[in-house]
Amino acid sequence: MEPISTITEFLQTSGARLRFFDMGRRVDQLPRDRFMQFEKTEIPYPYPLQQQAWFALLLQDKNARQEPLIWFLRLPLDEQGRLLQAARDDFMHRLIERIGERVQADNEDRQLDTALQDNPYSFKPKEERMAVFHAQVSRLLNAPPSRFYAHAQQYISGQPGWEQWSFVGYQGIADLAARLDQDGNETALVKAIPALPVQPLIALCHCLENEATSRGITEALLDRVAQELQRTNPDPGLLAAAIRGSARSGAPGPQRALISRILASPGGNHIEILSAVSGRAWEQLLDVELRRLFLERLAENSAGQEAFNLCMADLLYLPGMRQPLLAAVRDPGRSVPLSRAIGALFQGVTQG
Repeated sequence: MEPISTITEFLQTSGARLRFFDMGRRVDQLPRDRFMQFEKTEIPYPYPLQQQAWFALLLQDKNARQEPLIWFLRLPLDEQGRLLQAARDDFMHRLIERIGERVQADNEDRQLDTALQDNPYSFKPKEERMAVFHAQVSRLLNAPPSRFYAHAQQYISGQPGWEQWSFVGYQGIADLAARLDQDGNETALVKAIPALPVQPLIALCHCLENEATSRGITEALLDRVAQELQRTNPDPGLLAAAIRGSARSGAPGPQRALISRILASPGGNHIEILSAVSGRAWEQLLDVELRRLFLERLAENSAGQEAFNLCMADLLYLPGMRQPLLAAVRDPGRSVPLSRAIGALFQGVTQG
């Protein structure tokens, strides 16, 4: 028998059902076969962030009698976005060693619970990410939403008054986003988006970025963007949130129109807006015209050359993005500011 070399193979020996979620760019379930290919270094990680794979493992016992066990892990990637085998082997060594230490101290059911204590590859997601994750897992396991769900539904209906947003729990908003096709939630959100105050709209969009959304929601966000851009000083935080909220839209036309309109506006070079595109809606940069507009605004972004360098490095690391970006930076029709920013980027790489 070959020795166990992957996390998946190790956890499969427990007989539990195993599910995988990306926890970096989005909270989204990862197909089992793709994750196993990644673990075997056959493919790069699909959603790298900061040159690491950030993911969650959800283990549920065969009969679903117990609460599922959840691990949050981050593992370093090589220059091609593939798993560093040395890091994986180190993690496995620490894991097996830890479990061996706990065999005598704990009963068998507790060994996996405590296996990641003091493990350098584990991490704790931010509270907002945890809320989205719990909302998705509750739906996946056919469990009821949180106690905050009903209140969030009531608020979105407009009944208590839009100014009452401070009483709405973030978990309730995450539950709404995870259940767009239930309880009339999508229809209620489409009606609410034009009227929502800035803070609850931003919170909603940060949850929607993890969900497949409809044309109706995208068009409502597009209308809200048009409304915001008519103001003397549009809020870059709201505009960035609208990009994030439409990141997984099923209507690419309105989604591209939304991003293009924001980027073409006077404040479209704000780094928060540009980061929303590259960090959450990067697939839209496969469109030639949108990519050209994005790079031109990035070259003159509000945070300077370092932000340009960091954003480009992040995008070049994404599977499928390297060749389109390199083709764009070689475009002889690029502007002088973009040529200057690219020159400074490559000069820094050469010196480094």
